[in-house]
Amino acid sequence: MASKILLVTGDAAESLEVFYPYQRLREEGYQVDIAAPTRKRLQFVVHDFVDGYDTYTEKPGYTWPADLAFAEVDPADYVALVIPGGRAPEYLRNDPDVQRIVRHFFDGEKPVAQICHGPLVSAAAGVLGGRTSAAYPALEPDVKAAGATYVDGDAVVDGVVVSARAWPDHPAWLRAFIEVLRVKAPVA
Repeated sequence: MASKILLVTGDAAESLEVFYPYQRLREEGYQVDIAAPTRKRLQFVVHDFVDGYDTYTEKPGYTWPADLAFAEVDPADYVALVIPGGRAPEYLRNDPDVQRIVRHFFDGEKPVAQICHGPLVSAAAGVLGGRTSAAYPALEPDVKAAGATYVDGDAVVDGVVVSARAWPDHPAWLRAFIEVLRVKAPVA
């Protein structure tokens, strides 16, 4: 059986930030399970940058089924964690099961990839303090408030945690995360 990676997400997650790591990690030979608040078909969104707008725009994106609910997750079954962005982290961070899952990975020094608004989840779980993290630039105050150092970068590596700003950073972000996985959690 292939090594398993957990991807935690929900409705209004950014489509590219779910599917790029999902497909890229499967290409590497990992089994990737998507966990959400409940087992259901999730509605993702597309965040795009439009000239003249002060922030990103949001449009409906793809739909995809969750493999399992957060309450069903035994994080010990997984070698790594991915936390995509979009708006989903704004409400996922309050879920006690998500916090339990995220703490397991950080406390066990297992590889974690987080992007865009994903660090809101690790901050709420109380594990971002003392770390260095990228995030969507508007989250710089949130990252700092969690006790972390914010870096405006496309692939910020802090031990086994790899973070990035948003989907334009995918190539560098996933390249760095896969390097961490090859050392800490190679495909079995």
